[in-house]
Formats: sequence, C-alpha cells, structure tokens
Amino acid sequence: MAEILETIDWSPLFISLKTGILATVLAFFAGIAAARFIMKLNNTAKAVVDGLLTLPLVLPPTVAGFFLLLIFSLRRPFGKYLYTQFDIKLVQTWPGCVIAALVIAFPLMYRNARAAFEQIDVNVIYAGRTLGMSERKIFWKVVVPMAAPGLASGTVLAFARAIGEYGATSMLAGNILGKTRTVSVAIELETVPEEKAVVQLVFDMFLNRNMGYTAISGYLNRNGYTRPPAKNAIRPSYGEWSSDHIKRMLSNPVYTGR
Repeated sequence: MAEILETIDWSPLFISLKTGILATVLAFFAGIAAARFIMKLNNTAKAVVDGLLTLPLVLPPTVAGFFLLLIFSLRRPFGKYLYTQFDIKLVQTWPGCVIAALVIAFPLMYRNARAAFEQIDVNVIYAGRTLGMSERKIFWKVVVPMAAPGLASGTVLAFARAIGEYGATSMLAGNILGKTRTVSVAIELETVPEEKAVVQLVFDMFLNRNMGYTAISGYLNRNGYTRPPAKNAIRPSYGEWSSDHIKRMLSNPVYTGR
C-alpha cells in the first residue's frame, strides 16, 4: 500500500478539490438566485426557463462541454471578446475547469433550492410583509432559514457532482498535468494494465465518497439539520396569525425546526 501511495501523483486530487469547492460556492448563490427568480414568473415562462436551467442535467456532459467550447473558444466572438477586453481565457485553463463544473453542478443546486422554496408556507411571507419587512429581508431572514435543509442537500449534491466532473471538463479545459488534470481525467488516462492497482485505489476512494455524499443528502432531505423545537416553540394553527404570534414567530428561530 505504501508503495502504491508513493507512486500516485496527488495534484489531480488537489485540483479537483479546489475546483469543486469554488464551483459549489458559485452554484450555491446562482442556484438560490435562479430559484428565487423563477418563482416570480407565470406558469408558461416558468416552464420554459426551468427547462433551460435544467438542460445541463439531462445533456451528456461531453455535449455540454462542446457547447461551452463553442462559446468560450478564442475563435468565437464571445471568447475572443473576453480575451481581448479582459484578458480572460477559459479554454485549457483552470478557470475553465471551474466553469465546466459549475455548469454541470448548477441544476442540482437550483432544483433543490426551488423545491425547498416551494414547500414554505406563504402565510409566513405574508406575515413578514404585514410587519413592514422588505422583500430582501423576508427572503434572507425568513425564507432561507426555513429552506435550509433543502439548500444544504443541494449544496452536498452539487459538490459531489462538481468534484467528479469529467466530460465537460475534458472538452473545455483539456488535460494539462498540474493545471487542468482532475481526478476523473487522470483515472481515464491511467487505465492501463500496469496501473490497475492505482486506478482501483482511487476508484474506491471516489466510490466511498459519493456514497457518503448521497447518504448525507438523503439525511438532510428527511430530517434537516435545524435544532429540535423547544418547549416554547410557536406553532399557531391556521387562522391564528395574530400580530403577537407573527412578531414572536419572526423573532424566534425555533419556528423553523420541524
């Protein structure tokens, strides 16, 4: 085992980790913003926009990577504009790895965020409005805390997807050792007979990691991670939304524990 560990180049693992972390952070805020935006649309527009935002989830990753290559290639207008005006190059660079992972992981975060927002009781939002709270304050102080388990689940799934991305990354960022070679790309290159032991070790590591992420995501979806309700938790029944109930509810985070 020690000899195998000494022969492994760990740079793809570090590249995958930093790519996955940054892509997950970007997907987190982008997914929340997209879910908030789409909730305000009518049914027709919501169906169209939702289909577009979910498209990377159903497309083969190599196809998504091909579209990204068409957009950001230096031979294309947009890619050329980014390079000449802002000196931004995404093809065969580490930022390209981040963009590819972000595009593939984004739908998972978006879908979980939207599902979490749709399960929130609208009476709570109406209550905040009657108290004079701004829409932004209602969203960050009321909606997001109540949707926290779903958002956490989406974050875990997005990170798991981003860190294991292969198809789009290989199309856009290529395979440059120490620069854009992620673990998934490295595994594909090392699948030769004399490297079977190394490949098996890395494969087992990633298999166990993904099983762990799936278990964590399922637990968060079922139970959440908010504290258990205290004895003084405010849970008024339907029709009991007095101003006193509303003020106590919005000032007591225990209400979000279900």
